[in-house]
Amino acid sequence: LWVAIIGRMESEIADLQNPEVPQCLYWSAEQVADWVSSLGLGQYRDCFLTNGINGRRLVLVDASNLPKIGVHEFQHVQALSGAVRDLLKIESPRWDRRIYLPPRDNLGMYLEMKSKTGKSLDELTYDKFNAKFSDAKWRPPVANMCLLLPPSSDE
Repeated sequence: LWVAIIGRMESEIADLQNPEVPQCLYWSAEQVADWVSSLGLGQYRDCFLTNGINGRRLVLVDASNLPKIGVHEFQHVQALSGAVRDLLKIESPRWDRRIYLPPRDNLGMYLEMKSKTGKSLDELTYDKFNAKFSDAKWRPPVANMCLLLPPSSDE
């Protein structure tokens, strides 16, 4: 148990020292609720607290699931989802994005992984993620076509 706690603390410290990782990733539910209130949307403070939206879960908060936690007014959904993207340094979704483009940058993929729980994810840092998944970006099938075919017997 102590080893897991120490590993989680070490990864948190490493991430908090990395300027690329948003500090809010490690906020408590109370800190997230305070942030929502600071946006002038204090009426949703209890929605975030009741649903246990901490920094890691904040990664999953977007316009499609805000109504599920009690944010129903369209302008507030827009404001909150935009503020979350800005806070986490996540690019805005582009609905006209071409299928052959990478779905997101490394930070976005890392944040998505950190939104889940588990010992290996708790101990994962952004630097470890970049080292382990240095080629994590999606490649369109055409670029991988040759890799999918078995080697020819002529070689």
